[in-house]
Amino acid sequence: MINTILFDLDGTLVDTAPDLGHALNLQLNRHGINALSDAAIRPFASHGSRGLLGLGFGITPQHDSFIAMRDEYLSIYDTVFTRSPVLLDGIAELLQAIENAGLKWGIVTNKPRRFTQPLVKSMDLDRRAACVVSGDDAPQPKPSPATLLMACKEVGVKPESCVYLGDAERDIQAGKAAGMKAVVALFGYIDVTDKPSEWGADALIDKPMDLLKLIST
Repeated sequence: MINTILFDLDGTLVDTAPDLGHALNLQLNRHGINALSDAAIRPFASHGSRGLLGLGFGITPQHDSFIAMRDEYLSIYDTVFTRSPVLLDGIAELLQAIENAGLKWGIVTNKPRRFTQPLVKSMDLDRRAACVVSGDDAPQPKPSPATLLMACKEVGVKPESCVYLGDAERDIQAGKAAGMKAVVALFGYIDVTDKPSEWGADALIDKPMDLLKLIST
């Protein structure tokens, strides 16, 4: 019996892509590179600074300048990350339905706590969520199940009574490794090259309210 729904943050619960992209474009401008469109950035928004720097500058974590560029990006993002985050379409209704049903919900993200906590608080979600677990709260972030298991312990539930909803392959890997039902949010930041049907999820949903059908069966 499902009693707890855990959400990834960026691209699953909250639309943070405009602010993530704004920070990237400010950094590109700083280095004399033309800004990218929102449409180009959006599919990479769930992949954190690694994905965004790969898109904007063509560098990977193995590149000599990656750490310096990552730190610069995060410093810029630190000034804009609460600029315009909003709940994704349909999420407000889903959260209300979950609460009306007497179920619990929480957030498990790879986003660092320095950003997660202020962002969640700025949207008044902190008082509603049963837990908010960030990527650096555990020794290993997703795809490790560590943060998801930490969330279960914090909420006081067993993994098998949880559903984890996310929009990246690592979300599904972490959810399955934790012993939860893992569901893909197809409405999230999914690139055309992604193949969510091959991620091994228990289900894929097109819109947030579709999740209610899964947890009621």
